[in-house]
Amino acid sequence: MPLTEMFSLDGKVAVVTGGAGHLGYPISLALAEAGAKVYIGSTNYEKCCAAAAGISQKTDGKAKGVLIDIRSTEAIQKSFADIALETGKIDILVNNAFYSSGQGLDMAERDWQAGLDGTAGSVFRTTREVVTYMEKAQAGSIINIASMYGLVSPDPAVYPKPEYANPPNYGAGKAAVIQFSRYAACHLAPKGIRVNSVSPGPFPTIQVQNDQEFMAALEKKVPLGRIGRPQEIKGIIVFLASEAASYVTGANFCVDGGWTAW
Repeated sequence: MPLTEMFSLDGKVAVVTGGAGHLGYPISLALAEAGAKVYIGSTNYEKCCAAAAGISQKTDGKAKGVLIDIRSTEAIQKSFADIALETGKIDILVNNAFYSSGQGLDMAERDWQAGLDGTAGSVFRTTREVVTYMEKAQAGSIINIASMYGLVSPDPAVYPKPEYANPPNYGAGKAAVIQFSRYAACHLAPKGIRVNSVSPGPFPTIQVQNDQEFMAALEKKVPLGRIGRPQEIKGIIVFLASEAASYVTGANFCVDGGWTAW
């Protein structure tokens, strides 16, 4: 198979949860640019539709906004069923959405549990429900977005301001996403379904980038000496979704400028 065909997603149907956000948008755009029909989902239906409209203008109608509530099994089932009814299948799932609650080691137990559910629990639910559609084709790619903080702890010296700090349930939940991806990869391999995770590094939002003092501290932690650009997440997503990664499953890929290397 020629290399260009290996990376092509023509005819594929992809679902991206949280697909209109800071990293979700370039993930959705990348899949559409590679040829997939992309369903961009979250609880903010209007935002998803706006993102899909922008992507469709660039990719000849390859995106559509949908309502997906990762907090509810019933809501996920309905969303996936609607997509499959319209397209006949789901080939690719990118679990990018999450929700968190609480700050610090003194957080309430309900906040601790909510954060774990918003990271690991939501990935479990969507993965469980998409298998029904992928196993029919004996093929599929599930890509779970984890975090560098699923591998290492935040350095408290970098996060003196509480609004920037990562709560402990976020990193714990993302570590669980990495492990769950390995588990799912091994158990879904006989069904032809590949499961991998991606751990982004420092990709702060535009609003956070306005804090020059914080940015300087952040960039000192990166071997490449700078933060990530959102478009730099695109390549790994297309690779894992495509036939180019047909022998890749159960792996975690760090896109972090070397953050976790030292």
